[in-house]
Amino acid sequence: MPETLVYHTTPPALLPMYGRTLLPKQKQTGGDVSIPELSASLLGVSTAGKNLKRYQQVCGFAAGSHLPVTWPHVLAFPLHLTLLTEKAFPLPLLGLVHLRNTITQHRPIGTGENLDLSVRLGNTVKSDRGVEFDLITEARSAGKLVWEEASTTLFRQPDGESKSSGKKTPPELERYPNTENFKAPESIGRQYARVSGDSNPIHMHALSAKAFGFPRAIAHGMWTKAHALALLEQQEGWQASALSISCQFKKPLLLPGTAQLNWNTGETGWDYQVLNAKGDAPHLTGRVDWF
Repeated sequence: MPETLVYHTTPPALLPMYGRTLLPKQKQTGGDVSIPELSASLLGVSTAGKNLKRYQQVCGFAAGSHLPVTWPHVLAFPLHLTLLTEKAFPLPLLGLVHLRNTITQHRPIGTGENLDLSVRLGNTVKSDRGVEFDLITEARSAGKLVWEEASTTLFRQPDGESKSSGKKTPPELERYPNTENFKAPESIGRQYARVSGDSNPIHMHALSAKAFGFPRAIAHGMWTKAHALALLEQQEGWQASALSISCQFKKPLLLPGTAQLNWNTGETGWDYQVLNAKGDAPHLTGRVDWF
């Protein structure tokens, strides 16, 4: 297993890593993709970074004594990018598709706590769509696990032996009793990029997004999840405690755009989804569970 890359208090710089995304990767064919067991750690990072307040504003979180549940994802993003741009990682960064994200917070994390972050690649599986793998992140405070995340990513590599019977009929949408509309401005991709470091060109401008087949720029999936969470936190019955919040990313949210947050409350958890303006197609679906 390769040696873990270790950083202390300060994450690795993003600009050189984005430069490495332009370097060619060996073309992957057939079933020859093998994801190495890469890992990296960032020790003693402060949770009260300079971008925290701006992140709260961009995503819609209220300022308070505890961090947004999604903030450690941003703190760990430089480690994610480190692994995905390592020479040993065989896949091109541009073109990877974020499928799912699950965050488990074992307790609310105080603003200003120092965390030890660790990230590794794992859970590689071959599907009829290609190769899926997880970016697995853990955050510890004073040696205790307080937060963890699994982000599942797809490298498209359709199985030539799979037979398609035409377009699949999408499952019928659930209809939840609570709905709140929200707007995603044209600039939200650039705003989120400035506070998160995620400057994928599909999120930045219509022109750069068109180079990747999108008619306009699209919102970051993790912005959509964070904004949905920020809106849910404002609802009666929300519990600021230990929880797990999962989502599956669906259709891109084109910018500028209007969307609907639709949710259902329950004693132990809430189901939620972000739909398009008409309410007939999902951008993401997910669930919050308290424990």
